[in-house]
Amino acid sequence: MTTSIASADHLTDGWEPTTPDGDSMCRRYVHHWAAQCAAFAAAAGGTVVATDSYVVTDYGRASGYFNGAVLLAPPRNWDRLLDELEPLLAGGSGEVLLWSLWPTPDLRFRGWVLEGHPPLLLRPPAALVPVPAPGTPPVEVRTAADLAAWDHVAVTGYPLALDGGALAGPALLTDPRTTLLLSAEDGPPVSASAHFVAAGLGSLAFAATLPSARGRGHWSRHARARLRLRPDLWHGGIFSDHSRPLAERLGFVPIVRLTLWRRAR
Repeated sequence: MTTSIASADHLTDGWEPTTPDGDSMCRRYVHHWAAQCAAFAAAAGGTVVATDSYVVTDYGRASGYFNGAVLLAPPRNWDRLLDELEPLLAGGSGEVLLWSLWPTPDLRFRGWVLEGHPPLLLRPPAALVPVPAPGTPPVEVRTAADLAAWDHVAVTGYPLALDGGALAGPALLTDPRTTLLLSAEDGPPVSASAHFVAAGLGSLAFAATLPSARGRGHWSRHARARLRLRPDLWHGGIFSDHSRPLAERLGFVPIVRLTLWRRAR
């Protein structure tokens, strides 16, 4: 279910709803990330609420990183924003997240916990900065059985506690923006990843490898395969400080750190 809510007028800040996504790479990415969270939540039967200021996505249960709100513009009044957001995020189980490109006030008094400041990294198109082909490329998920295998690896390898249900709903198989990939080692799949395209940007949207197969190059093979899916596009991703060096070796450069809050429900 998708709902649109009109926002009140505000003074010019460069982040108006009419500003094109191409105005800046940061703007492209927040709209891209909001679209990805919405795609995963909607495919799983969750709820999406879209406004000019934010997008809320919610499985109604734990989902890792896809439950919460992505801010699309710098808030003028944080209390008013949270008064509006928090009821939308109150139902269901699992934690919810608040993603902000902009520095935030201290939200602890409202029950939020600071998760950290994950870095956003960007990379020029592979057509401009070539990406070596992976030696053994992962395969694309195309069937319901493949999707179930992808979900198992993603949830187990990350790991994620989902409170029942799947991370990836079947609608993702027919979503032209989404490509899911799997790789194996002489047996069942051991590594899973996702590629997503929106707002004129591609992304390394998700990746997980089973503990037994880590350190064998799966992350790099999946990353290179995904970058080559759309060689015409810039690619972005929010990385952990642990995976950031791997991304930088593939040509990604750090742009800005986001602020990430979480809240239990």
